[in-house]
Amino acid sequence: MSEVTVLGYGAGNVASVQFALERLGATVRVTADPTEVAEAERLIVPGVGAAGYAMSRLRDLNLIEPLQAFSRPLLGVCLGQQLLFETSDEGDGVDLLGFIPGRVSRLEPGPGLTVPHMGWSRLSRDQDDPLLQGVADGAYAYFVHAFVCPDGPASLARADYGGPVPAVVRSGNRWGCQFHPERSAAAGATILRNFLELAA
Repeated sequence: MSEVTVLGYGAGNVASVQFALERLGATVRVTADPTEVAEAERLIVPGVGAAGYAMSRLRDLNLIEPLQAFSRPLLGVCLGQQLLFETSDEGDGVDLLGFIPGRVSRLEPGPGLTVPHMGWSRLSRDQDDPLLQGVADGAYAYFVHAFVCPDGPASLARADYGGPVPAVVRSGNRWGCQFHPERSAAAGATILRNFLELAA
């Protein structure tokens, strides 16, 4: 049975992620202890709300250094994906974890579309990746976000919301999903299962 640690740092919907993982048979540890995070076999960083608040929580809990040093599989979810990048335009600007080059910017969806982007959108594959194995091109995923990650070589899959929305990204052993896999039906369950099966 796979073991996975979920970061419980007060800025993510931990319960729904934990429930989805346990339905897949995983043993889930929820923690914000820096030592336990550093020793995790694989780590999920959920996130909802504001990047500035999330980074403040990570600093207050002394989690920045263990996260930046973490070399085993890591998955950022929703805001957790955005935290993988260098900076965010939120407020007066926010320094993020800096794993992936680029700046997270406010979503500008164009005429007839609203912010936040909330609801189901299709995924279009950019690259093959073990995280996406078994996820059909055009599968639906559930999004709730007002900021968007920069498009670039880290993108594995994208959605369209008046422009490209990098929906799955990767840099080394760090992945991100802009959508909520725990709320994305079969496609989301497949992605979580694939993450649990990645070699630690």
